[in-house]
Order: sequence, then C-alpha cells, then structure tokens
Amino acid sequence: MPVFARVQGAALVGVEAVVVGVEVDLGPGIQSFQIVGLPDGAVREARVRVKSAMENSGHNWPQCRVSLNLAPADLRKDGTAFDLPIALALMAATGDLGGDGHARAGSFMAAGELSLDGEVRPVRGVLSMALAARDAGHAGILVAAEDATEASLVPGLRVVPCAHLSDAVAFLRGGGSEVPRRAGAGHEREDPGYPFDMADVSGQEHAKRALEVSAAGGHNVLLVGPPGSGKTMLSKRVVTILPEMSFEESLEATRVHSVAGLNRGRGLVRERPFRAPHHTISDVGLVGGGAGIPRPGEISLAHNGVLFLDELPEFRRHVLEVMRQPLEDGEVTLTRSQVTVHYPAKVMLVASMNPCPCGHLGDPKRSCVDSPHQVQQYRSRISGPLMDRIDVHVEVPAVRYEELRRAGRAESSADIRARVDTARAIQRKRFEGSGIHCNAQMSPRQLRACCPLDAAGHRLLEQAVDRLGMSARAWDRILKVARTIADLVGRERIEVGDVAEAVGYRSMDRAGAGSGAPQLASPI
Repeated sequence: MPVFARVQGAALVGVEAVVVGVEVDLGPGIQSFQIVGLPDGAVREARVRVKSAMENSGHNWPQCRVSLNLAPADLRKDGTAFDLPIALALMAATGDLGGDGHARAGSFMAAGELSLDGEVRPVRGVLSMALAARDAGHAGILVAAEDATEASLVPGLRVVPCAHLSDAVAFLRGGGSEVPRRAGAGHEREDPGYPFDMADVSGQEHAKRALEVSAAGGHNVLLVGPPGSGKTMLSKRVVTILPEMSFEESLEATRVHSVAGLNRGRGLVRERPFRAPHHTISDVGLVGGGAGIPRPGEISLAHNGVLFLDELPEFRRHVLEVMRQPLEDGEVTLTRSQVTVHYPAKVMLVASMNPCPCGHLGDPKRSCVDSPHQVQQYRSRISGPLMDRIDVHVEVPAVRYEELRRAGRAESSADIRARVDTARAIQRKRFEGSGIHCNAQMSPRQLRACCPLDAAGHRLLEQAVDRLGMSARAWDRILKVARTIADLVGRERIEVGDVAEAVGYRSMDRAGAGSGAPQLASPI
C-alpha cells in the first residue's frame, strides 16, 4: 500500500493562484491527524469535513498517523478549496483509488469544498486556479459542478465537474466525464437588455455630451448640480453607452468577481460592472483588505466598468483619499505582514455632488442659504489631488418645464454607444499590443506621441493653465480629453476647438479660482 501521495491544489494571492502540493504521509503509530503549511482555521477544520465525507461515501478513514503538508509551507493557506484535494490525497495514499488512480491523482489539480455527505460545493477563485493549473502543465482540474462553466473558460485545460466526492473518485479510477467545450466558450455576444436608457432623461444635452466624451475615452467624470436635476439618472445610464467588453476584459473582470465569491455558477462576466457603494463605506470596503489574505474592494469589483459615488462630499475624506493611487495606477496594492497582493482597478469613476450644502448655489430660481465659508467647507471635503484625477467636471442645472414636456424625444443609448464604439475602435488600433484599452490610460510617453497640438491649441491651453493655476496632472488630463473629442469625429489631429471643449469640462477648477465664494463660472 502506498504510504505517500500528492494531489495539487491552489491558494489565492490577490487575483492570482499559486499551485499548492497537498502531500499526505501515512506512518505507524497512534491514530492522529496533523496538518502543517500555515493553514488558517477553515483549512484546519477540513479534517472534520473530509473524514465525514469519506466515511459517508463508503471510504475508510486511515487508522494510523496521518501527516499532511501544504507546500510551499511558507505561504498562508485560507478557505475551503483544499477539502477535495485533501480527500483525494488521503484515498490515493490508502490505495482506495487503485494504482492507476494514484498516478492520475498526482497529475490533476482539485478545488472544492466538501459537505459532510460528500457533496462537492463551489469555492472562490476557480478561474484563477484553472489558469494556474494550465500554466503549470497539469492534465486538468476537478471542480464542483457549479464551478465547471467558469473553469472551462480557460482554453487547453481539461475540466472535470464533480457533484459528489464519488464522481472525482470514479474519474480518477478511469471513468467519469469532463465539461464539453464550445468554440469561443463563454463569450457569445448578447444584448445586455438594460432596463433603462439615456432617452429616459429629459434635457441635459450638455451633460449627455460630457458623458459621451467620458465613455469614449474612459475618463473619470464629476456631475455637479442641484437636487433633482438628473445627476443620478445620468450616472446610472453610463453603462448603457459603454462599448462591449472584449474577451480579455471580460476575463479580467471575471477573475476579480470569482476571487470575491460573486461569480459562482455565472461563467464569464459579459456586462461591464457597475458598482455604487453607499457613502458610509469604509476604506477597506472601497479599496479592499480585511483579516488574513486581503479581499478585493468595490474599486476592484468595478474593474473595466463604472464606480459610481453618489453625493461625493458625504463620503469620509480618508475613504476618498485612499482612491488616489488606484485611480492613477489602475491597480490596488495591499501589503500585510506576510503577504502583498495586487488587484486590478481600471475603472471609470462617475461621481455626483451638489454645488453647496443646500444644493442651490447658482440656481436662478432659488436662493442659496449657505455662507461662503459653508460652501468652502463643503467642497473642501474633496481634496485637490483627488479632484485633479477627475478628468471631466460638468454642470447639471435644473431642468426647465419645456424640456420635461419633450420627454421621449431624446437620443437613445444605442445611438450614443455607436459613436462611442467608433471612437474606441480608433483607440484600440492606436494602442494595439500595449495593454491599454482607452485614452484615459495613456502613459506620459504615449500622451506626447498621440496628443500633439498646433500653435493655437498651445496658446489656449497655456492661457487656461495660467489663469486657473492647474497642475501638471490636470494639463495631462485636458490633453487626453481633447484626444477623445477628436476621436469621436475621426480626426487625426487635435484642433483648438477640441482643447476649448476639454478646458470647458473643468468647471470645478474655475469655481475654485480666485477669492470669495466659489461660483460655477462660464467656460474660458
């Protein structure tokens, strides 16, 4: 009888999975079970689940000393995904799988939680584990039946669905089945069928144009206006004008949602994520963290989609400040005493706010009751560095009655999305092979190469920077927005009109210029 066996499992570190060898050694002595290799509480408790699952499935628990090691031993292991590989390694060591089964068990990865009756339950991060199995050259992966669709997204990997522990045993003994694979698995084009549309919003043509520009280039946008002007309605409809995700973008989003445990049984994430956390959220909830190995936060769950922060000044200031680095780098880096993890965070930030605490600053029909000091305090909740990272600031005034009467005649999301798709196609060709999907993600070197200005454009931008005291980052972002405006009309060169429109989308910079009460001034 073999006394040693190894089955491959995997541990999650951020969105990546690290292959872990589940090693079992059976030795003489008093019956005992010891597990080493930095297991957390859930992994240590696997003994109870695995013992009951094996016995209730007709297999004997070894009546000897059992030593179980999770290698590499210096990597912390958490979660319940090690249940299935532990059970298979024990049965391989005791000879329950037979000679051929023992050999096959060492060439497959396994991931799944076991119930006490032997049912295999889904776990987090199966897509990342499947990618790790393929990259490590394993023959395939055994997963819960609910996780099989997600694992089958990885090309070139054999996926074995297991509803019960007995299914995994039967497969390793030479029977069982695998998931049938279709060409282009999981990325068939589908109409997302959103229940809302830009045509639902009456008026606000200037704001819609700003959102079109933002969607075309992936730019962060801030909507400023009085209560009831349509800021939230517009923001929730941004996803309806964004282009369809590529397979690579969908795969990235699926990995994050899988690691967070939000994708069980769903397969590929096809629709761009839209996350709208409440303003009471903590910094850990927004950027990620927690005890043990950190989990992704809302900004990572919105990767390749939209992060909507309604009533931006109501968020606690220190919570907003932790977004500065992710918005700049497109990635969240979380460091703990024993591990450093990276989560992707390429998001389009859409935020909204009132112009003042009462909400009526600049309203021609209602007087603002706030003092200049109160207005300044309200706006100072959003720091200058964070505001610098928002490319487009747009005013959303109250809607007039005449515009409400014309409801139903507005341009649809499909019409706007067609123009956005055209602009994004230009950008995909421009950045082909660079890993960049849109203008907002341009590096300084790409900015210099892709955004040349003529003399008139330089003069206008110099005037704007000098008058408003803009930072170098704001200057860069104006150029990126101008590049997008030119892309929307298919123009190779940026013209002075494109720069003027981009500068016009910096209303909060203009509001902060000068002394006295901030006012939403007209464009330069």
